[in-house]
Amino acid sequence: MAKILVIDDDKGILDMIGAILSKDGHAITKKASPLDINMNKINEYDLILLDIMMPGMDGFELCNRIRKQVDCPILFLTARTEESSLVNGLALGADDYICKPFGVMELRARINAHLRREHREHLSRLVLGRVCFLLSSKKMLVDDEEIGLTKAEYAICEFLAQNRGQIYSKEQILERVLGYDSESSDHTITTHIKNIRKKLSGYDYMPIKTVWGIGYKWEA
Repeated sequence: MAKILVIDDDKGILDMIGAILSKDGHAITKKASPLDINMNKINEYDLILLDIMMPGMDGFELCNRIRKQVDCPILFLTARTEESSLVNGLALGADDYICKPFGVMELRARINAHLRREHREHLSRLVLGRVCFLLSSKKMLVDDEEIGLTKAEYAICEFLAQNRGQIYSKEQILERVLGYDSESSDHTITTHIKNIRKKLSGYDYMPIKTVWGIGYKWEA
C-alpha cells in the first residue's frame, strides 16, 4: 500500500482516481487546490499526482515549490500536449506525466511502475529531510549536493541517521562504527563530529545534536 496525494480542481477526476487507486489498496488523499495542502506533511506521501491547469496556483508552481522537500515521484495530470509545457514540467522536477483522458489500466500501470521503481531505489537510499544517503556508494548529499566526508565521517553520519532519535555515547559510536579492534580513542569521535559540523556549516544545517553528558543523536 502506498500513500498517494492527488491534486485536481475537477471533482469528477478526483473521485475517479480515488476510486481506482483505493481498489488497489492505496491510501488516497484528495485535494481540489494546492492551497489546501498541509505543507508540513507533504513529505509523507509515496507519490503525488498533480494537475497542471488549476486556479490560484498551477501544477508547475507547486512542483517547483515542493520538489526540494519531497523525494517521491511527482506525476503531472495534463490535457496539454504542447511539447514546451511537458518539457517545462519535467525540468521542474516532475518524473512523468499522464495525458487526459486516460484509461483505468494506463493509470494503474503508470502508478505501479513508479512505485516499484521507487521501492527498488529506496533499498539503496536513505532520505531524511534535506539529507540523502546513497548507501551503496557511501555518499551523503545535502540539498542534492555531495558532502566531501572521509570514510569514518560518513560511517558516523550513516550510523546515527539509521538510528535517528537514539542517543549514543562516544564509546558506543566508536565501538559500533570503528569496531572493537580500533586503536582510536573516543576523542577521535569528538574530532570527527567537529569536522562533520564544519563541513555542514555552509548549509545552515546540523542534524547531529549533542546531548550534554551523554553523547550524540541524529535529529532531522
